[in-house]
Amino acid sequence: MAKKKLYILGTRGIPANHGGFETFAEKLSIYLVNRNWNVYVYTQKVKKTKLINKWKKINLINIKVKNKNALSSVIFDYKSILHASKQKGIFLILGYNTAIFNIILNFKRKFSIINMDGFEWKREKWHIIIKIWFYINEFFGMIFSNVAIADNPHIKNYLFNKYRSNKITMIPYGADTKIYNSLNVLKKYNIKKKRYGLIIARPEPENSVDQIIRVFSQKKRNIKLIVLGNYDFKNNKFHEKIKKTCSDKVIFLGSIYDKKIISTLRINSLFYIHGHKVGGTNPALVEALATKCSIIAYDNPFNRWVAKNAALYFNNDNSLEKNINLLINNKALNSKLSINSYKRFTDNFKWKKILSKYEDILNKNY
Repeated sequence: MAKKKLYILGTRGIPANHGGFETFAEKLSIYLVNRNWNVYVYTQKVKKTKLINKWKKINLINIKVKNKNALSSVIFDYKSILHASKQKGIFLILGYNTAIFNIILNFKRKFSIINMDGFEWKREKWHIIIKIWFYINEFFGMIFSNVAIADNPHIKNYLFNKYRSNKITMIPYGADTKIYNSLNVLKKYNIKKKRYGLIIARPEPENSVDQIIRVFSQKKRNIKLIVLGNYDFKNNKFHEKIKKTCSDKVIFLGSIYDKKIISTLRINSLFYIHGHKVGGTNPALVEALATKCSIIAYDNPFNRWVAKNAALYFNNDNSLEKNINLLINNKALNSKLSINSYKRFTDNFKWKKILSKYEDILNKNY
């Protein structure tokens, strides 16, 4: 019996270096090849290489583009769709940023599934023209797909209310059960267990990093705030503004993609602050649950569904300050949130459970 074929589009490819969709594509691919699927993942390449090679029994379809900028990513998506339209199987598109190209699969009567991600068009960092592009492509993603997947119930409700479509199903993001913890990491960065708060986020306005750092720095603390992310204090005005509000207790470690280091920083933190305002099941929040973090999260329906009773919530400076003080001074509350975090994760966000739901959809529609 011939193996079933799945083609995954919409990511830069695997193995995953960073990014939620790349990690998901890697996890799903490994899961499916071990269950007798033929999986093909489109991979963006700048250097010339052969069209198809293998990694862990997964077929990588290498599409060459000139650069790694935004325009090259659009060209990569277009070339990937063109190639995919000539293949036989099921097609999974991760994200709707270039969903207008999915009309090619639709025209060729290929069965496609799209993960609709979050509200990309709401992000403050984008120019109005780019926001319009994303908004239009959200529409194309819904129109030119056979199944649409939302990663959060509130995304699903939004899509249903807007498009009145029964093609939408909800499957959240997942995280690993294996947790790394090395005290050598703490020694390397000169920090002590449970004596620091943690932010892991792209340094953009919609992630509240400016508010969190400013509020934390407004008074003297007996703990540090460790900040991960790619900050450019010389050439980025938003980052310059953040730097001006910092106390000496705020430590910027830059971008770290080593999963063992990140896991160690999470599990030994006093609390993790998740300031993401734009909706969806954000991978960083799920991973915080998996590493038993006590969480302070921005108060929106998306974060509340993910974390529920595993977090305290803020929507202004006063509530953020209050929650920081609570977790610094109340060990019992801190311990309770940590227990709730891991339970919320094990009940809802283990990769095996998430990936089996995707497989059910694929098998149903093959």
